[in-house]
Amino acid sequence: MSETDPHIHVERKVLEAGPTARNLISSMLGRAIDAPSVVTTGCGLQVPYAMTSPRPESVTCLACREHAHREYVRFADQFERMGPMPDMSITGGQIAEAVARLRDMAKRFSG
Repeated sequence: MSETDPHIHVERKVLEAGPTARNLISSMLGRAIDAPSVVTTGCGLQVPYAMTSPRPESVTCLACREHAHREYVRFADQFERMGPMPDMSITGGQIAEAVARLRDMAKRFSG
């Protein structure tokens, strides 16, 4: 971990990163989950959590932006291939909406 790294990074596990995922887990478990103090980033560095962001507009590390772009495209492709399945409460429209959001995030990280 470098104290002189001025860049804002993205966590390696982009879909599990950020307060939204922690809030979901907290609501399922009924207990608050603290943010980690140090995380591994998309570029492979370990940095303080405060030097990361799930928002594409804030990420300044090019390697992390590329990593996040690839991850969002990969997840969108997986959702698209999955499609609606029998006995699932998720509709084809909801899957299409999720795919569109994932592709939008990928696009925002590539710009």
